[in-house]
This record gives sequence, C-alpha cells and structure tokens, in this order.
Amino acid sequence: MTVKWIRCALGFLCLPMLQALNAAETDVLKAQQARVEVVQKVATSVVAIFSADGNGGGSGVLISADGYALSNYHVTSACGDFMKCGLNDGKLYDAVIVGIDPTGDVAVLKLLGRDDFPHATLGDSDALAVGDWTYAMGNPFLLATDFQPTVTAGIVSGLHRYQYPAGTLLEYTDCIQVDTSINPGNSGGPLFNAAGELVGINGRISVEKRGRVNVGAGYSISINQIKHFLDHLKGGHVVDHATLGATVRTGADRIVLIDSILEQSDAYRRGLREDDELVAFAGRPIGSVNQYKNILGIYPKGWSLPLVYRRDGKKQEIVVELRALHRASELKQPATPKAPRPQPKGKKGPEGPDGEGPATAKLPEEKLPDEYKKLFVKKTGYANYYFNQQEQQRVLRGLDSLQSWKAVSGKWKLTGKTVANEDFLLTMSETKLGLLLPNRPGLQPLENGADFLDEPPGSGGLLAALQQLKLLLTNGPEVFTEFLYVGSQPLDGRGASVDVLLTRKGGVETLWYFRKADATFVGFDSSLGTDVDACEIRFLQFGDFAGKKFPSRFTIRHGDADFATFDVLTMEAGEPAT
Repeated sequence: MTVKWIRCALGFLCLPMLQALNAAETDVLKAQQARVEVVQKVATSVVAIFSADGNGGGSGVLISADGYALSNYHVTSACGDFMKCGLNDGKLYDAVIVGIDPTGDVAVLKLLGRDDFPHATLGDSDALAVGDWTYAMGNPFLLATDFQPTVTAGIVSGLHRYQYPAGTLLEYTDCIQVDTSINPGNSGGPLFNAAGELVGINGRISVEKRGRVNVGAGYSISINQIKHFLDHLKGGHVVDHATLGATVRTGADRIVLIDSILEQSDAYRRGLREDDELVAFAGRPIGSVNQYKNILGIYPKGWSLPLVYRRDGKKQEIVVELRALHRASELKQPATPKAPRPQPKGKKGPEGPDGEGPATAKLPEEKLPDEYKKLFVKKTGYANYYFNQQEQQRVLRGLDSLQSWKAVSGKWKLTGKTVANEDFLLTMSETKLGLLLPNRPGLQPLENGADFLDEPPGSGGLLAALQQLKLLLTNGPEVFTEFLYVGSQPLDGRGASVDVLLTRKGGVETLWYFRKADATFVGFDSSLGTDVDACEIRFLQFGDFAGKKFPSRFTIRHGDADFATFDVLTMEAGEPAT
C-alpha cells in the first residue's frame, strides 16, 4: 500500500466531514449576517430620552410613523411635559408627554417635527417561549452621546412573572424575564425578538446588593399588556388597571376559590359568589392565585371579559365588567417610587426603577418652538388633555353619515314591530318620552328637571338612553356636561375592538361604541347610576327614513336579559330648527 494511496483514502474519508464543517460555517455566517441586519433595522426606532435641560434620561422606542413612542412612566415622569429625544440618525427631537400608566410603569410620548419616523413592528409576546433569543436596546448609563443605542443579546428566562409593587403603585404583572443585559438607562427601551418585533418594554432588573449592575435577571412589560392600554394612553389619560371586585384564595387540591366579593360589583350582579371555584378568566385557565393576579393585572378598568366558574360541580360562564383598581386620588402620587422592598439577607432583589443613568447629559441649548406649546393641555385626571381632544374628533367622524339629523328638533315618532311580532310606538318630544308596547309601556317626563327612571321597567332606562341618542345626533357633543374619549375595548367582552366615547348629562352616563376597523357606529350603553346595570343598545341594521340614515333594527338588553329587538318601519321627525 503506497503512501499516495493512503493519502487518497484519507482524503476520501474526510471529505464529508470537511463539507459538513464548511456548511456549518456558512450557516453560522448567514445567521450572524441576519442578526446584524435585524439589529441595524430596529436600531432606527430606538429613542434616547432626556429632560429638556439634560437632567437625567432613559430609553424608549417609536411605534408609529407619526412619532408615537413607548417608554417607562418612571422615565418620563422625571423629564417633564416636554422632553428631548435622540435617534440614531444623530438628530435631537422635541417630544411631548401623551399618556401615562403609573401602575404598569408605561408612558406614551410623541416625537415632533416629522411624520415619517422609523418605527418598530409590534409583535406577540404570548408567542414567546423560554429559550427564545431577545435583544435589548437603549442607552444604558447614557453612554451613547451620538444616540447610537447599545445592543445586548440573551434569552427569555421566564414568562408570566410577577414583580411586587415598588412604592404604592408600580406593579409588574405577567412580565417577561430575560437574561439579556439590562442596565440603568435601559429603562423604557425595547425588547425585540429574534425577528426584530417589539415584544416588551424593559423596566426592572435584579442587582447586586452593593452597586447597581445587572446580575442576569431583567424584567420587561409584555407588549400584549401594553396593547390593551395603548388607545387609552394615546387618549391622554392617566390610566388605571382593573380589579374584579373580589379576592381569591387557594382551596383544597390547589383550586382557586372566591374568598370575598363586593355586592356592588358587576361580578356579583352576574351571579359570582363566595366559595365559587374560578376556572378561567379572559380565556386563560386559572391554576393559582398568582396566575389570577397576573392575568387580571394586564387589563384596564372598564373592560368586560369572560369568566368561567364552577359551583356544585357545574361550570357557568359570565361576562363581567372590571372595576377601577385605585381611587383617582391615588394616581396623583409623586412620580418617584419608594425604595424596593428589603430582601432576605444574602439574596438579590429587583431594583426599584429609579435613578437612571448619570445626573446630566450635555445637550444643545434649543428653545421649544412656540407652535409646540399648544400640544400640551393641562386638565385634572389627564396626562395631556390635548390628545384626548384629538381622539374625540377622530372617533366622532363615525357619525358623519348621520349628520342630516343635526338640529332636527321637535317630536320624533317611531313605529314598528318587535321580533316577537309585537307592535310598538315610540314618541320623543321636548316634554316627555313614551313607549307603547304590549305589557311593557313606559313614560319619562322631561320637564322641571325630572329624574330619569327605569322606563319601561326592566329595560335599564330605555327611554333615557334613546333621549341621549337624540341629543347626540341633533346637538352633538356640546350639549353634554362631560364628553371624552375613553380608549378601546372588545365589544361586550368577546366582540370586535371598538373605540369608546363617554358622555354625561342629567345623571345619565353613556358609552358610545364605534368599530375600530371601519369607524361604524355600532351601539351604546346608558346607565342611570353607579354600580347598576346599563341599558345596552346594539345596532343590527341601518335604514333610510325620508333621506336620513337611522338604525332600523336594534336590540335592547339589560343585565342578563334581552328586553326586546325593535324593527323600525316608519319614522317621523320634526322640522329642522331655524
């Protein structure tokens, strides 16, 4: 056997191994290039946030071309109503606060001066799995004087984590735990998945007892939680989270039981009682008290969501409206939270979200342009009322097709049939409202400041509700004592997402619903008081009545019962006012 033959044989045997090594090297280089391209793409959306005088700072991320951006509440609250924001193009932009979530530690701000900002794509944080790669980006320690964000990579270490409140409000529920390096100054910055989609906002870290260096446990607020609050925040609100109006405990076999419940809560009115087993909430199974708190914490007050409970071995499903977690006065607490809860000796704990980065950053001295000053309107209960006004006008465009009712005063008369083939006659004048319906007549006086009543009885105040509709169509929002944009929510807890307007007048509170997909006016709920079931009206069809568009079929529901479905056959309205 010659040496030449041996060499040929060895070469033949090693060839597959060499080919495999070359292929592996190629795959590694491709993965590296893909990672670099993702980072380069998303870096354009990362924001370095400073107060107007350069005192302090943090991070954020753009989420729309018109300049809306996300950050932490504890970052923006230290920066004032107007702030400075740097992007990786090296430019500094003015920005204004829009809305804040003191409980969830989220803020929305708006960068000014462009309508073509680069922005991140919102991902689905529920699709994350432990072990997935993530990238954290921001401006830790305010190192990037040219606003080029720092990038760190790591994996998802845990999901659905709960972080206790810092101070009296800040509470991280259902958050994402990562080993991706997050340090002071990263707060408010984005957490991206491997595809470059925004899946979280970085907020808290676990630190060494001495010093403030991340030890490998960072926490991000899930983007899916933020999506629930986003329209409320863009409406300029100081938003609040929700409570069921009930407490829970762990029972035998580790099931979750209702421990106590407020009798004035919607959950109680829907039939939930002490010792009922909580099976599922908002479509997610409940296996522990901690899991229940995690799920409840990601929803805004006022939302209606499905709940499944078991009593005497039988499952029942209801839809419950969530109550406010805090009193309005509690949301006015100082921005700086209290120190973190002390940890057991020798253990490391989560850092309180305070003191981000160095004390100051050197920024160019630029005066805020006068045209921007109008973009902040101070009003009690709002972070910035200007943006609520903008959302009011946007949603009201859903009434454009009903503009022919403007200033049509006098008596309205509607006739038709119910789906049960009952004849009805509805009259609405300036002095009284009346409904003739077999076995369910109703009369509501309007003179001399008469209180609105549950007329017809059992409807939740149908006549009062229809009077609100007439006022809205003929007079517009100016006729109400209070008018505001609430945010968005799923209609009736399970339906399509709707924008919500709120009006108050004469002791009646009404929520008006407009489908987000196409701005269609789909119905409204009117309540005669606090903690009472509303009269719920849903439009099924619109018709043409003497050249005017009006609901020709609508349902009325009160509490757990359907009151009626009306088919309007004729409608007469007074002459336009002169």
